[in-house]
Amino acid sequence: MTRYKIIINPVSGRGRGAQSMPQVESLLRSHDLDFEIILTQSPGHAIVLAEQAVKDGWDVVVAVGGDGTANEVLNGLARARLNGNGQAALGVVSVGRGNDFAYGAGVPSDIEQACQALAAQQRHWLDVGFVQGGDYPQGRFFGNGVGIGFDAVVGFEALKLKRLQGFPSYIVAALKTIFLYFQAPTVLIEFDGQSLTLPALMVSIMNGRRMGGGFMMAPQGQPDDGLFDLCIARQVSKARIFTLIPRFMQGTQAGHPAIRTARAARVTVSAVKGALPAHADGETLCTAGERLALEIYPKMIEIIVSNRG
Repeated sequence: MTRYKIIINPVSGRGRGAQSMPQVESLLRSHDLDFEIILTQSPGHAIVLAEQAVKDGWDVVVAVGGDGTANEVLNGLARARLNGNGQAALGVVSVGRGNDFAYGAGVPSDIEQACQALAAQQRHWLDVGFVQGGDYPQGRFFGNGVGIGFDAVVGFEALKLKRLQGFPSYIVAALKTIFLYFQAPTVLIEFDGQSLTLPALMVSIMNGRRMGGGFMMAPQGQPDDGLFDLCIARQVSKARIFTLIPRFMQGTQAGHPAIRTARAARVTVSAVKGALPAHADGETLCTAGERLALEIYPKMIEIIVSNRG
């Protein structure tokens, strides 16, 4: 019988993680699953818990939280596999603000449907990104994407908005950031034998499709094709940033003259002038980094997805 380790982040989604625990437990029992629940106690704790769960022989490790919790559990599973300690499938029950990783990976956003998917066990192999630099010279894995520049600052500002949740918090943060962050750094972007130097408002390196709960950075992105989808925005005026926001919401930014897209398995972004604020799956990589190197690990993690059958 499949055994499930359920890792719940109680503070995820402004406390929704803790609030969801009785419902998650009831739903898992209704599906007659063999599971054990454990709560995280601090940032980074889910990484340790997930890696230990693999060592202890659990078959599926489930992240109950937002993108940050899913990222930590993914890091624990990836570490366990690379260190030769075995492997387990990843499950996700989304109770966070953006839930972008789950969206791109094909995991239901509804709690009841997500628990039903865990019971059905429809699995899919997922690529995993790895980034080195900033506050993580040793590297960090990510499932959805890395954002450098404008969208990273938007994420930092969204965390300060205590009264707003989900996509509205990112919209307000984006409007605020337009007036705080308008001088883009000049960056050198190297990817699969090509190089590009420009003042970049934003560089998104995506394994998934969406960031910020509703900004389609890579509308055609596939998390199992062995490639990142790059979306590079040149520095534009404040007024033109306003015109770009609806395009990113609709996923039509590729037709804009300030936007360049590409696909690559390895990417390096270096600051030529200025510094790099960056995040991975919404988790801060650095506020003023100098160089980030990224590569993709094809089909590294097995994930439980929506039961479409």
